[in-house]
Amino acid sequence: MRGAEQPVLGPVAQGLELRPWRAADAAVLVAAAGDPAIRKWNLLTVADLTAAELRIARMGERWRAGTGAVWALAPVDGGGVVGLAGWNDVDLAGGSAEIVYWLLPPARGRGLAVPAVERLTRWAFDDLGLHRLRLCHSVSNEPSCRVAGKAGYAYEGTMRGALLHEDGWHDQHLHAVVRGDAWNRHCSSGG
Repeated sequence: MRGAEQPVLGPVAQGLELRPWRAADAAVLVAAAGDPAIRKWNLLTVADLTAAELRIARMGERWRAGTGAVWALAPVDGGGVVGLAGWNDVDLAGGSAEIVYWLLPPARGRGLAVPAVERLTRWAFDDLGLHRLRLCHSVSNEPSCRVAGKAGYAYEGTMRGALLHEDGWHDQHLHAVVRGDAWNRHCSSGG
């Protein structure tokens, strides 16, 4: 990651790709922070365009530092961003990271989260050489639990009081995939 440009990954599904966030995407982050479902399940607080531009700049800093890799899910033809997907808590030496994602309302229910998670998982294994990848979500967030299962992340347990959301502390499900799991063999062969 360090010293390299963040790549565009795609196509992912339905004419979409994963591309680095741009300053011009700031309004999307403001809209996402105002969406009740995104606010409910994610720690996204962006008050205005200035805050969104700073957050996008921090995404670039985290890429260069090798601690995070966050992409915009957007049409290959250059249309507007429909979601976010990426890696937080990247530990290159320890070989691990945690995937994060959200979709704006028009993109929900179209089967986009699973292929985005699968594409980023292949990238983390093949390009970064990571060993263990996590997907965590509130136990109340059933759609994310379905995404985890469909994307091949095995359920490993429940972490009690693991994350503070707007409405209080939530228990979280922990799902993970490890290099060499059947997922990796299946998906790297194009399945």
